[in-house]
Amino acid sequence: MSQPPKPTNPRETAKKEVISTYKAYWQEMEKLYADRSGKDAELKKYAAALALIRAEADARRAHDENLIHTGQVTVGTPTVTKLDIDRKVPNATISSCLDISHWDVVDTGTKKPVSLPSNRLTKYVIVSTVERWPEGWRVIKDEPQDKPC
Repeated sequence: MSQPPKPTNPRETAKKEVISTYKAYWQEMEKLYADRSGKDAELKKYAAALALIRAEADARRAHDENLIHTGQVTVGTPTVTKLDIDRKVPNATISSCLDISHWDVVDTGTKKPVSLPSNRLTKYVIVSTVERWPEGWRVIKDEPQDKPC
């Protein structure tokens, strides 16, 4: 005889949804920065407010300078450090180690990687705020911590 399903824990469910949204957000960021037209990215499904505005503006600035980003971003150990699902607009804070060491800046004219400072931080702690909007969870703010991980 099968066991009845265990009741789900709303906090654990929310944490899983937040982390899933956050990972998808970075996958879409890769697409946004890689495509000069920006048409391939669906960042609006995972970002809003300041995070979306900054990402689109930064990618547009890079594209205007004939630069794209290729390769991948790795989101290491995303951890929900704060979760408030009882607010009118539920929110969460995530801390993770963002690894951009395999995300190359490429000149679209020469198709060659751009030389970047050797002391550039490529693995760093980032803290992000995520809110649950009617359409689902959205990253609304990213704050690189300028600390290696």
